[in-house]
Amino acid sequence: MESFTTTSLLSATFCTARRGFPPPRHTHHNHFRFLSTLRKCNLNRQVPVGKNRGERVRCSAEEVEDEACELVNGVELSVGEGDDNIQAYLFKAVKNNNGAGVLLLSDIFGFQDSATRDFAYQVACHGYNVLVPDLFRGDSWAKSRPKTMFEQWLANQDPRRVANDIATSTKWMVDEFTAAGVSTKLGVIGFCFGGGRVIDILAADQGACFSTAVSFYGTRMDPAAASKVKVPVLFISGDDDPLCPVNVLGEFEKIVGKGSRVVIFKGRGHAFAHRPESLEEDEDAEQAFTLMRNWLHDALVINS
Repeated sequence: MESFTTTSLLSATFCTARRGFPPPRHTHHNHFRFLSTLRKCNLNRQVPVGKNRGERVRCSAEEVEDEACELVNGVELSVGEGDDNIQAYLFKAVKNNNGAGVLLLSDIFGFQDSATRDFAYQVACHGYNVLVPDLFRGDSWAKSRPKTMFEQWLANQDPRRVANDIATSTKWMVDEFTAAGVSTKLGVIGFCFGGGRVIDILAADQGACFSTAVSFYGTRMDPAAASKVKVPVLFISGDDDPLCPVNVLGEFEKIVGKGSRVVIFKGRGHAFAHRPESLEEDEDAEQAFTLMRNWLHDALVINS
């Protein structure tokens, strides 16, 4: 288990997506050939990153300020058939597409939340095709709801239905990759609620589709499911997060094994990596992103 404090940034390219990315251009159903043109790039190219927010390399579909931060397209679509049909959002790296796919499982605020989509956009900036499914079928949690209703809301999110929707999203990505003639090995990222579901989906997958995963402060994780996971998982959290205790992550690291790793950021609470609320949290969020980026790159690009 490793610990981090706020220090100078690791040397790496970091794309910060603009708040208010371009709206979906079209809604596509079922089969969307998002990998029709693939172009390789050197993801090891290193670019200095400023310490202040205003100095960072920025990336948007409207403007490219650095050649390491390539154009990204976004599209809202439907995946699955009949009762299995769900909505999702796809971010496709255009100029530097490395042919790898990442399934991103959101927190309780759902796939339309700006923080989740911004993070997915940042991942796509580094060459990936990122699918963000609607895990809650249009009924994501909202901060405006009374907290006393949370457990009732959560109970309405049938675990079997959520697992099936994740499986539907996974099948859609595999079908797209197969049709495009590229590797069908995928990565999965999850935050909070989604971070816990990472363990569930990996246990069910048994290494068939996913070759690696990153779980950010996963909640309600199942130790029994962890014992069935066949691929390494990077666990990232803070030591001030009661929803994802450090000792629990240490146990999951041992249970999963396979080269899994736990990284703890000192003084950080829940959701700091994708919802930073201060300059200090923002700096740690950048380091967490870099750790995740390198983890995915090693598994999906170098070892694909």
